[in-house]
Amino acid sequence: MLAVRAGTPYLPWHDPREATRLLRYALHREGFTHTYQSSGNGMSVLSVTTELTVWCRKGSFVWNEDGLTVTHPAADPVGAAQLVTRHLRRPAGEEPRDWSDQSTDRPPQDSAR
Repeated sequence: MLAVRAGTPYLPWHDPREATRLLRYALHREGFTHTYQSSGNGMSVLSVTTELTVWCRKGSFVWNEDGLTVTHPAADPVGAAQLVTRHLRRPAGEEPRDWSDQSTDRPPQDSAR
């Protein structure tokens, strides 16, 4: 068991397993109820769909979206769930965005949300 000084605030995102659990619960509220979480060796992984897996380590959630690696702070599992949901619920006929145009609405890379 880890020793923690009295009065030290509990920060769930310092534990990848806990941050991923919070992400999983946020995704469940969005309707993604068949997820699978596995944790070990300082990281945690959440299989959301057969096409999307989210990794959590070193304070960040990481996943691939349209060929790009997206990162989001583990301190914001609800925000990460919103980004994942937006990606997965893109209309069927809609083409993936071309993020090479350097627009301001590109997927977050180490966002501060």
